[in-house]
Amino acid sequence: MDWKPYAERLAASVTPAVSRWREPVASTPRHVFVPRWWDLDQRALREGSADEAAWLHAAYSDTSLVTRIGALHADSASPADRPTGVPTSSSTLPSLVVRMLRHGHLYDGADLFVVGAGSGYTTAVAAQRLGDKHVVAGDVDPYLTEVAMDRLDSIGLTPQVVTCDATTEIPGEFDRIVSMVALPNLAAVLAALRPGGRLVTTLARVPIIVTADKGDDGTARGVVEWDRAGFMSTRSGAELPPDLRESFTAVRDREGEAVSQGRYPVLNVSAAWDVRAMLELSVPGVEAHYEEQGVQRTAWLVHADGSWARASATRLEPPTVHQGGPRRLWQVLERIRNRLNAEGGLPLYGSHVHITPDGVCHFSRGKWSASFG
Repeated sequence: MDWKPYAERLAASVTPAVSRWREPVASTPRHVFVPRWWDLDQRALREGSADEAAWLHAAYSDTSLVTRIGALHADSASPADRPTGVPTSSSTLPSLVVRMLRHGHLYDGADLFVVGAGSGYTTAVAAQRLGDKHVVAGDVDPYLTEVAMDRLDSIGLTPQVVTCDATTEIPGEFDRIVSMVALPNLAAVLAALRPGGRLVTTLARVPIIVTADKGDDGTARGVVEWDRAGFMSTRSGAELPPDLRESFTAVRDREGEAVSQGRYPVLNVSAAWDVRAMLELSVPGVEAHYEEQGVQRTAWLVHADGSWARASATRLEPPTVHQGGPRRLWQVLERIRNRLNAEGGLPLYGSHVHITPDGVCHFSRGKWSASFG
């Protein structure tokens, strides 16, 4: 297979001409790491060897390729399988791989730990840049670590790949830690970071990139980058993310304990990353769903404490809002949107971050502050 021209075009599209990451991307055969993947639109298995042209197109496009849905990995699936549930592993889009690594301010001789080995592609790109002995990757899934190591070895790379749970402990100490999954708490990664080391991560259900440098006091200080990213939340052990369809189904057409008219048009909260991030900090654990049927737009919010909200309207008209449970979730959302309209932005992006040894992120900007983890 003549993959090299495809990798070179991909590298040219995701890195500047003078970037030190151009050659690592251009020399990494991404198709090796995604021989099979899931077409999310059809929930159908795609087999690379069955259509080489489609394989090359998919592997060397700047897009994420989902390799596992729920507990079913594409490697072990049959063409008849139609898995349900949420994606649980993927090969991240190459431009985001490069962005996360660049945020790490990597340097020659730095020891890097990659949280979330996944397909092994990020590990391969990092090893091409830093050298095998300076890169370790970890994943909670022993199948993923075994396969990633085999595929890395098949292209002549031998970085260490370990099975570990980054929510509890990371083996070793490192100058740089870059997480390719969204973490619920940063205690374990902070503990594995050497003083003076740098952490790059996203947070569970909060689509932000946090960069922070560790001090001699065991804490880390940094910022929320103006850049944005959203990763799958990390798993702990064999635990899989909950399938929330039942929660949304239960309140889909329920009459609310409180019924009112909303102030703003119905919003797809999951696609409005600034708003989504602030909502999670205000009500940790809130989940969102959105549908359009013709000119009708409907959004739902649910929380494990029994709180829920549903807002529905035609096009951009003010919605009818139904709410129930102990908290009025739509009112929380509207307060965030009030602030966005009044101030022209939300304070989270660009805020200062202080990460304490217990793994909690403390955000501050002006008079605003919040904590996560």
